[in-house]
Amino acid sequence: MGTSIAFHLAEAGVRRIVVIERDELGSGSSGKPIGGVRAQFSDPLNIALGSRSLRAWQDFGQRPGADIRLDEVGYLFLLTGAEQAADFENSVRIQNELGVASRLIDPREAQRLCPYLSTDGLVAAAYSPADGHARPRLAVQGYARAAARAGVVFATRTAVTGLDTTGDRVTAVQTDHGRISCATVICAAGAWSAAIGDMAGVPLPVRPVRRQLAFTEPLTPPAPRIPFTIDFASTAYFHNSDDGLLFGLADPGQAEGFDTTWTPEWLTLFRAAVRHRAPALADLETTGGWAGLYEVTPDRNALIGRSGTLPNFLYATGFSGHGFLQAPAVGEIMRDLHLERAPFLDVTPFSADRFTTGAPIRPEIHVV
Repeated sequence: MGTSIAFHLAEAGVRRIVVIERDELGSGSSGKPIGGVRAQFSDPLNIALGSRSLRAWQDFGQRPGADIRLDEVGYLFLLTGAEQAADFENSVRIQNELGVASRLIDPREAQRLCPYLSTDGLVAAAYSPADGHARPRLAVQGYARAAARAGVVFATRTAVTGLDTTGDRVTAVQTDHGRISCATVICAAGAWSAAIGDMAGVPLPVRPVRRQLAFTEPLTPPAPRIPFTIDFASTAYFHNSDDGLLFGLADPGQAEGFDTTWTPEWLTLFRAAVRHRAPALADLETTGGWAGLYEVTPDRNALIGRSGTLPNFLYATGFSGHGFLQAPAVGEIMRDLHLERAPFLDVTPFSADRFTTGAPIRPEIHVV
């Protein structure tokens, strides 16, 4: 998110941009996501962000110019109940109205797309062929290289320790390497954003939750090319990765916190889920994996906007698992908010104030 914002600002001619990173670029959540890119959401704003970002990912080789190993295999949501199917049918209708070529398909077609599947208990599936997955670390590097060529400074191994304010303005960012005077601050600190918001007195209700994934051993014969497949009821998901498969699942018992220790015991949950839905995957050997952090908000929707009390404090955080896939569109939006021009999408409903002003809450359904 930070490198996308920096790239879009620099491309628009904004100068004297500093990106502050406590470690190295991509060392936080951006280096450890599953890499999914999609426009299949239930909320029209998320659909619009996903769809616009998909076009940017498709053009990433030309702008900013990097290979992110985009694989447009589609997303396949497996649905096992009438209520699920009805919810996704409504979402597909909204997606189609917004130009997304998703559709509801029957279990047999789902099995043709993903031969690993057992159709037992499947009611339907939602499929969008333009979705897929890419390599987030390559995207971070691509944005960063282009931004650096445009003059952006990346202050890595630099921790933010405080913000100086005068009246209703942030005037400087304090770091463990010194003070940086500034005209604007944009918080894109992911799971760590609440602490940055506290420094400014701006509540950003973002909570860290660990998510884990694993990789299989190389498969012989090779795995068929399959969609990014999600058993929606259990949240078990899998897709191609190099010469094997990537496995993941959202552990419902996972406590909040910043612990990113990989604990392979969670794989028992995954294996139990796929033993019924994709039996051939249940006993595949894995070679390791990693743990990263979701940045979760109460309604599973992002926080995007400008502080009402500190007008030069902007934020883009709380994406609840879909930050990578929405990063290109959000980079555009943050550029336009900084330049005080209307973005392509009205993001007022994403304001962090919605939780304190009684604004309508629109929980995103399509979250894993």
